[in-house]
Amino acid sequence: MGLFGLLGSGNLGNDGSLEAVLGYLRSRHPDAVVDALCGGPEAVTARFGIPATRLHWYRGEYRTASRAGAVASKGLGKLVDVFRTAAWVRRHDVVIVPGMGVLEATLPLRPWGFPYALFLLCASGRLLGTRVALVSVGAAPIGNRPTRALVRWSARLAAYRSYRDAQSRDAMRAMGVDTARDEVYPDLAFALPTPGANAPSGAPGPVCVGVMDFHGGDDDRSRAEQIHRRYLDGTIRFVRALVEEGRAVRLLTGDACDAPVVAAILDAVDSPLVTAAEVASLADLMKETAAADTVVAIRYHNLICALKTGTPTLAVTYAAKSEALMERMGLGAYCHPARELDADRLLAQFRALEKRSAGLRRTLAERNLAAARQLDHQFTAVATALFPATGHAHSPARQEAP
Repeated sequence: MGLFGLLGSGNLGNDGSLEAVLGYLRSRHPDAVVDALCGGPEAVTARFGIPATRLHWYRGEYRTASRAGAVASKGLGKLVDVFRTAAWVRRHDVVIVPGMGVLEATLPLRPWGFPYALFLLCASGRLLGTRVALVSVGAAPIGNRPTRALVRWSARLAAYRSYRDAQSRDAMRAMGVDTARDEVYPDLAFALPTPGANAPSGAPGPVCVGVMDFHGGDDDRSRAEQIHRRYLDGTIRFVRALVEEGRAVRLLTGDACDAPVVAAILDAVDSPLVTAAEVASLADLMKETAAADTVVAIRYHNLICALKTGTPTLAVTYAAKSEALMERMGLGAYCHPARELDADRLLAQFRALEKRSAGLRRTLAERNLAAARQLDHQFTAVATALFPATGHAHSPARQEAP
């Protein structure tokens, strides 16, 4: 069995999805031989103990190529990756893409990057008879035509698809994919173990504020710096207002690239009440959010960690996936747009959220139980579709003719 994606590359959410699927495989398919084709093979092997191969032949894949030599190397890498991907796929019975927003472009994305790599995977699987499963993945409408085409054909060529929200399935249907047999389940991170939550003390406690190196999405490139400055300035003002009320603030990240935002906030606010958490996994994030009275989160998997620990959460949203998640968990009224962050309005929403804290904790407890049951059903569905050797019949209805 193979696992595929931008895993081990510094994004905690992606690695959390991998951890959830590995936990399922080790408990229900302990004899399966597992490896990965991924962005950070050394990190995946060190943390999860499975062999891993680098996703791209060209090591500078995600650096901007400006010199002729770099452009030529990147172009050659695209050709070499055709054969490397096919050779890797051929060695497997099944390849799983564990969660992640692999069918979306809500953050800046070039078609010849990951969309091309995903297409190679799915095309190789169809040609070589290896079943490729897109499990609880995210999708969104895509404006760029080459990216949209690659994503559409990747989905069509997969043997199994499920989505982490209804909007993702709707987006793929709008792009011309037959989704009649595709199911919607919670994000895979909801299958991870949850730490015990701290009982509220009664006095105002710490607030976790998740931050992000946010510059808008793929369609916002022309105003990326303007969006980033408004987001950063608004977040600094919000954190400063909390500190002036005597609240301790804990800054959370979800990707290595978020570090400069943390540094900018610490420098601007300059208070011992503001500290930055050092997190290396979703488990670390959940420990932080479980210890907080309230969470304000922007990254999708930071949001999941907060909701999963039952902590009242306000979402700073940059994509429909966050709004859908908040609605599913009963907190749909507590969303704030990242592109138009307004510190005063965010603070008013935060205070309204804290007034309803006790009731929202009960709601979250109920919704988390429901999510756990749905994911158990999801794993059963994956086994039925992909593992005929274990007594389940493969369902060819999940495949489409290319």
